[in-house]
Amino acid sequence: MTATTISKAPESSPGRAGRLRHAVADAWVLTGWELLHWRRNPGAVLGAVAFPLIMAVMFGFVFGSAMNVPGGGDYREFLMPGMFGQTMAMGVVTTVSVMAISATRGLTDRYRSMPMSALGPVAGRACADMVSSAIELTLMMACGLLIGWRVHNGPGPALAAAGLLLLLRFSLIWVGVWLGLRLSPEAATTAWMPMFPLTMLASTFVSPAQLPAPLRVIAEWNPLSATVTACRELFGNPGSPGGSWPAAHALELALAWPLLITAIFLPLAVRRYRRLDR
Repeated sequence: MTATTISKAPESSPGRAGRLRHAVADAWVLTGWELLHWRRNPGAVLGAVAFPLIMAVMFGFVFGSAMNVPGGGDYREFLMPGMFGQTMAMGVVTTVSVMAISATRGLTDRYRSMPMSALGPVAGRACADMVSSAIELTLMMACGLLIGWRVHNGPGPALAAAGLLLLLRFSLIWVGVWLGLRLSPEAATTAWMPMFPLTMLASTFVSPAQLPAPLRVIAEWNPLSATVTACRELFGNPGSPGGSWPAAHALELALAWPLLITAIFLPLAVRRYRRLDR
């Protein structure tokens, strides 16, 4: 009788598709964990949206009567797309703070000690922040409707405008992840200081055409200005005059800027996560 030897083929290392499935599964699990945490602490989301809601009411009613919209129109309709954009941009402060605290308290090290994709934890953070941002944007739009803001071009363009706002937020999440993994929690709490003037030096509250020449150029090329100007056009709200090249091509820039920011900072964020102990 002849003995037959059955040899087991060596297991092949997972290919790119397998690694991608692994990263998606990790991101899904960590997204659920983050959302469960927010479900038990809804004040975190409400606290993040309280400040822009107060700003919208204050600027819309306290300062609105003194504001002139280029080309005419209701200032509150001019204001609200700017407030939507500012809310999305300022969300980076939350991302920076959460990532810095997670890294300092050992949560990030715990993830790295597990058989987990390097993309999974940062992607999970990004997905959770996108859910939070969608909630914040919905609340801001409801507030806008209460103070007189209206959509004039129908639901299709309005959904496209909301998509542009969330695309900007998605790109800035990667900036926040990268910064949060480099800063201490104490330094992360000051992240709002540079962000606030950057969101003001845009077409958020006034048209860049009303600013002095040096500031006008910065405001016109600010990525936030591109998104806000494109949203005003899609919502049918009064907007900035299209005399400059950035204003005339706001929709193209509202797509190009977030894609460029994501292409730069997403790889940097993943690389920084991998090298935390170096």
